[in-house]
Amino acid sequence: MSGKKDLSKDVLSAVNKKTGKPVSESAVKKLASGVTEDTMQSEEELKKLIMSVSAMAKVPVTDKTINDIVGAVKKSGMNMSNLETLMKIMLLKK
Repeated sequence: MSGKKDLSKDVLSAVNKKTGKPVSESAVKKLASGVTEDTMQSEEELKKLIMSVSAMAKVPVTDKTINDIVGAVKKSGMNMSNLETLMKIMLLKK
């Protein structure tokens, strides 16, 4: 569906704008291809994912922020089908 494609471009644009650092679409796709349902359920895997995103965007992230994100994902019961919602929330967070 084109809605998902538009979201990915919107997300990439928002990330680049907020970080002030260019993140390529191919880098995002490569990282996203490794995300599985298990990633969303494992605290260790979530932390690795957050650190990978941080490194890719060249934006440092504190242990507290990592723990806050992991806690939010676990509390919400986040899964692959509603990962899009998490991305939207994170982009709106200041």
